[in-house]
Amino acid sequence: MPHNDPVAALTPQVVDWRRHIHANPELGFSEYETARFVVDKLRAFGLDEIHEGIGGTGVVGVLRGRPGARAIGLRAELDALPVLEKTRLPYASKEDGVMHACGHDGHTAMLLGAAKLLADSRAFDGTVYFIFQPAEENEGGSMRMIEDRLFERFPVEAVYAVHNWPGLPLGKIAVRAGAMMAAVDTFELSFEGTGAHAAMPQLGDDPVLAASAFVQTVQRVVSRSVDPQTALVVSITQIHGGNVGNIVPGKVWLQGTCRFFEPALSDHCERLIGEIAEGIAAAHSLTCKLAYRKGYPPLVNTSVATEQAVDAATAVFGREQVETAFNPSLGCEDFAYMVREAGGCYAWIGAGAVGPGEGLHGDRYVFNDAIVPTVLRYFVTLVEQTLAGEPAKTDV
Repeated sequence: MPHNDPVAALTPQVVDWRRHIHANPELGFSEYETARFVVDKLRAFGLDEIHEGIGGTGVVGVLRGRPGARAIGLRAELDALPVLEKTRLPYASKEDGVMHACGHDGHTAMLLGAAKLLADSRAFDGTVYFIFQPAEENEGGSMRMIEDRLFERFPVEAVYAVHNWPGLPLGKIAVRAGAMMAAVDTFELSFEGTGAHAAMPQLGDDPVLAASAFVQTVQRVVSRSVDPQTALVVSITQIHGGNVGNIVPGKVWLQGTCRFFEPALSDHCERLIGEIAEGIAAAHSLTCKLAYRKGYPPLVNTSVATEQAVDAATAVFGREQVETAFNPSLGCEDFAYMVREAGGCYAWIGAGAVGPGEGLHGDRYVFNDAIVPTVLRYFVTLVEQTLAGEPAKTDV
């Protein structure tokens, strides 16, 4: 690295910020201390405006460069997960049962670092909005910020984000136009009838048998109702019923999730899951009740924003390190709401190999601090290249 490299000089501080946030995790919409930490740093960096309490605990920092009407957004997440940490790190979580097991501590710290570097240089035309959102993991904090007029108050031509990606080689960045992450729906289903002694099952109904049949039959949604080349997953994640070893329970409750890229599959899954449940309930002389909830939409990167991201990544990583031909993930991400609303691009940053329990949401997950300087360079380069000259052609 060249002498007087501001990224190299700042990286140890960013790592310290990340570890401080890691040691003090907060769950979605309760990120009060994390938000306060962010605000204090942005104020120290000399940002032009700082707005708090957006969508709950969200923060937006406003930085203006040289005169210009254009603006983009950069986003990171504030929240942690309800996971009991088992890393034994010196900076491990101080909150029992709460852990930054997905790298949001790193994302927040790196976005703060980018804000510091860009505030020091202001080598761009127009405005950058640094968006720190609450509650990405389950509660849809991105949508809450949008409902709180995020893009009306801070209009952008595109919004960008990154996520560390264990399993992708260190030094690589993966980014593609189109679908990047899946939509997610969830459902809860109960079968209910009359319980009975296990030795006299003929005196009651058997919702356990019905639930077992449902678990197998519901895979018909994937295997027999859509084109085999269509990406669709239906997974049963919980089954609960009974609490005594010699009693057939009167009720069994199940929970599951559907993942897909095509938005029309949401209604398709809801209809077929309901039909299958009703049929199985009737065959077993039971009643059933389905609660189907539509969740995050698919995250679909827009073409112009993706071109800008690829250009910036190429400048930082080298073209051979930028992956653009790969399969999207059936995981989900509520940044999808922001991209759907304003256009934008989401990229995965290679974090290297991982072992059991060390991946995203694992209780032994460890954020790889080696990615910090490259992400700082990526964000700074993205801003300086994008907010220069005439705007690119808009998506059609």
